[in-house]
Amino acid sequence: MDRSIQISTFSRITQVSRETIVSLNKYEKALIKANTNVNLIGKSTIPQIWTRHFLDSAQVVDLIDENQKTVVDIGSGAGFPGLVISIIAKDRKSSLKIKLIEKSPKKIIFLKKIIKELKLNTEVYNENVNEKNFRFVDDFFIARAFKPLPIILELIHKKAKNFKKAIIFMGKTGHQELLRASKSWDIKYKQTKSITSNDSTILEIKELKKKIE
Repeated sequence: MDRSIQISTFSRITQVSRETIVSLNKYEKALIKANTNVNLIGKSTIPQIWTRHFLDSAQVVDLIDENQKTVVDIGSGAGFPGLVISIIAKDRKSSLKIKLIEKSPKKIIFLKKIIKELKLNTEVYNENVNEKNFRFVDDFFIARAFKPLPIILELIHKKAKNFKKAIIFMGKTGHQELLRASKSWDIKYKQTKSITSNDSTILEIKELKKKIE
């Protein structure tokens, strides 16, 4: 899809301001430049950044309660979906704070650069969530292209004592992952078809309890 059509589609669906499109343009340019040295996104997805990454990330914004104060993006990578959510939150004059958790120091440098340049209400944590002593202090989590669902559920169960809700981006193997996870977990969830891919879904988890074996 032509870039101008992608931007037009993004604008029509998200209804963001022109200033926000300018911010995303800056993000796009910085991303493409940094990607030559740091593996932030697959090279094949660069021509489709506005749909494959920006719009894909933006589609979950309205799944976040208006009164939610903080959202944690687990394994943020290049900033998807966390930075896009933060950019749109700023557009809506929302006080929502995004916390990005990323273990790669090189990616952390990139994320901090974007946050500073776009003046976003976002914090970055150079942490490995798999470390034994790591703990989450917040209650709302988002994960995109991070780990298979059973691993994410185990992480949240063990390390997030205040869990309230999680939004998980599910790819082609999502159905099988959900079936596998359901054998070990009682999950109260809602599944929505992704607006950017027929093979993908968005999973909203509101309750999570491990089954007794």
